[in-house]
Amino acid sequence: MTSTREDILTLTENGTVATLRIGSGARFNALGIDGWRELEAAAQSLSERPELRAVVVRGTGPVFCAGNDLREWESASAADVSQSFAAIEGALQAVENLPVPTVAVVEGVATGGGCQLALSCDLQLVSSTARLGMPIARLGILAPASFANRLSLRVGPSHAKALLFGTHLLSAERAERIGLVTTLVPEDEIDTELAALLDSWSTVSAASLRAAKAAVDLGLRPLAQPARQAPMGLASDPQEFSRRVSSFLHHTA
Repeated sequence: MTSTREDILTLTENGTVATLRIGSGARFNALGIDGWRELEAAAQSLSERPELRAVVVRGTGPVFCAGNDLREWESASAADVSQSFAAIEGALQAVENLPVPTVAVVEGVATGGGCQLALSCDLQLVSSTARLGMPIARLGILAPASFANRLSLRVGPSHAKALLFGTHLLSAERAERIGLVTTLVPEDEIDTELAALLDSWSTVSAASLRAAKAAVDLGLRPLAQPARQAPMGLASDPQEFSRRVSSFLHHTA
C-alpha cells in the first residue's frame, strides 16, 4: 500500500478553542493512513489540555472530507485495507473521546470516513449545500460494526441500513431531517453560526460542559462500546474490491 502525503492536518488555537483542519484542500481532503494516524495523535494530545473548552473539526477549503484516499487502495492487499480501517477507527474514537464539546463544520461533501468523522463530533454545523453519506457498498467495502453503530445511534437502524445500502448522498436538508446532523446553516453564514456557538460556550462553566458530555456518553456506552471494541475483521470484498476501486479512480465501466 502506497502512502500519500497530501494528508495534511493543521492544528490552530484561539484561546480555549482548538481547530483541526483536515487535508490540504486537494482530492476533497481525503486522508491516507498517515493522515488518519496524525488525526488520532492530535486528538489524543488535545484531550490532555485542561484549558480547552471546545474543538472544531473542519476541512481545508470549501470541503469537509471525502474519507480515505482511494489511491492507497488501488493495489492494496485485503490486510492493507483492513489496516487502513483500523487507522480510521482509531482517529474517530480519539475524536469521540475528547472530553470537551466538539463541532464538525461540514461544507461540500462528507462521505465514507469523512461522514463518520463528522458523526464522531458532538455537533455538526452543516452548510445548506453540503452532501453527506456512506456509499461504501459501491466500492465493495464491508462496513465495520463501529461504522454501522455510529450511524444507528444517530438515526436508528432502518435509516442506518438505508445509508449503507445506498449509492447516493443525502442533501443537507435530508440529513438534518432524519437526525444525522444537528444544525443546517445557510452557506454564507456558517462561520457566523460557528462563532455564535463558540461564544455561547465561552459564557458557561467549562466544568459543566465537560460533565454534560461525560454524562450523555456514559448513558450511551452500553450501546456504543461493543461495536467500538469489536475486531475490525475483513474490510473489503475479496472478489470485487480492487476492480471497483480501480473503476472509480479511472472512471471505467
